[in-house]
Amino acid sequence: MNMTNVTIREERQGDEAAIRRVNEAAFGRPGEAGVVDALRAAGQATLSFVAEQAGEIVGHILFSPVEVRREDDAGWRAVALGPMAVLPGRQGEGIGSALVREGLARCRALGEAVVFVLGHPGFYTRYGFVPASRYGIDSEYGGGDAFMVAVLEEGALQGRQGAVFYAPAFRDVT
Repeated sequence: MNMTNVTIREERQGDEAAIRRVNEAAFGRPGEAGVVDALRAAGQATLSFVAEQAGEIVGHILFSPVEVRREDDAGWRAVALGPMAVLPGRQGEGIGSALVREGLARCRALGEAVVFVLGHPGFYTRYGFVPASRYGIDSEYGGGDAFMVAVLEEGALQGRQGAVFYAPAFRDVT
């Protein structure tokens, strides 16, 4: 683990190109980087953090709003984690974990009660995520047990079910 001098901080103006590079390298394609750019441009980046070491951005995480709806109600708002990316040569060093921990702490501080993620269960369950299906919630994209939820405020999902709908930017991932 080489977390020496890695700083987690909010994204700031001028970070865009480095964030794009991290996402493209981590996912091996431009789709997720395009989602980040589109969410930022639309003002739909609830939280965006980078991991920086020696002036280089080595990781990134973004949270954006989602809507949870059932046919019989108007729905409610939550946030989704994703994408989260770490440069391939830096994965396994704890950078992604630090980004997730900081992001969830900031979500909690902002009063966010629920965070959804579509990701690797072996990774995200370490941070309190469980399959959203346990609460009768699914995603417009499916995902099975990889579609998970972290409840940041006790009882926040009591009596709530439905499907999670993401910002339009996610529909363009290729």
